[in-house]
Amino acid sequence: MFSVIFPGQGSQIVGMCKEFYDNFDYVKNYFDKADDLLKKKLSHLIFNGSKEELDLTENTQPAIFLVSYSIFKVIEQETDYQIKNAKYFSGHSLGEYSALCCAESLSFDQTIELLKQRGISMQNAVPKGQGGMLAILGANYSEINNLLNENFKKYQCYIANDNSIGQIVVSGKTDSIESLDLDLRKKNIKSVKLSVSAPFHCPLMTKATDEMRHKISQTIFFDPNVEIISNVTANPVSKAEDIKKLLVEQIEKPVRWRESVSNMIGFGVNNFIEIGPGKILSGLVKRIDRNVKLNQVNNLSDLKKLND
Repeated sequence: MFSVIFPGQGSQIVGMCKEFYDNFDYVKNYFDKADDLLKKKLSHLIFNGSKEELDLTENTQPAIFLVSYSIFKVIEQETDYQIKNAKYFSGHSLGEYSALCCAESLSFDQTIELLKQRGISMQNAVPKGQGGMLAILGANYSEINNLLNENFKKYQCYIANDNSIGQIVVSGKTDSIESLDLDLRKKNIKSVKLSVSAPFHCPLMTKATDEMRHKISQTIFFDPNVEIISNVTANPVSKAEDIKKLLVEQIEKPVRWRESVSNMIGFGVNNFIEIGPGKILSGLVKRIDRNVKLNQVNNLSDLKKLND
């Protein structure tokens, strides 16, 4: 039994999806369509950079979706792999939108429009330079959660991603992130500041939540043809109205990726296929359970392996 997983922000690299673009005309059509919808040359940015511009969340979000969706369609059309027979689709943060579109809960055009708004809203929710994120390595969830709760006046930080065993990401105001980083180092706990443009998945995103609530309420969703594992609940969701509600909550709520993967395994999944740029999610899954099978599809060589 397998699940398909879709990456989120941080997996983007300049040049991603170029092999698929060069070899399949319908992938070119998806890229052209995205350029038209966004009224900008996202395709040029994906293939040529600059990296700094691609890393801006208003560009990153539609770019990663476009790559994941294109590769998903190539798997559907060029292989015998019955990708829609997956037990679940699940995506990390913006990857949840990729999952929804590939499960036909959203159209391609709607997904691009939603992610355009989501990227702009999240980018602008906090003034540039006034928020950040910190990856904490080697500590468990309860340890970090207790530290933040007991010292909230000092840090004013929030758990944003529970990614895997020993990897927690925290969001907060810049000075709080700096203070927490310093104190963790004193405790010999490794931490790494992330090069992100805003403090995602925390209450500092309230303005973005309000804007996306309006945008999502105006968008027609359908029940997905594959159950989605929600970032907010770490459990399956299959009704359009529930999905809409959870996508609004997702902006400020932590991504419960470790629990999502553990729950999928508990529900019988023993194979994960990561579709999109990079192999970040596969690495996280491996830390959670080393016994599961993993495939990644982000180039033509990967496609052939899937077909074997």
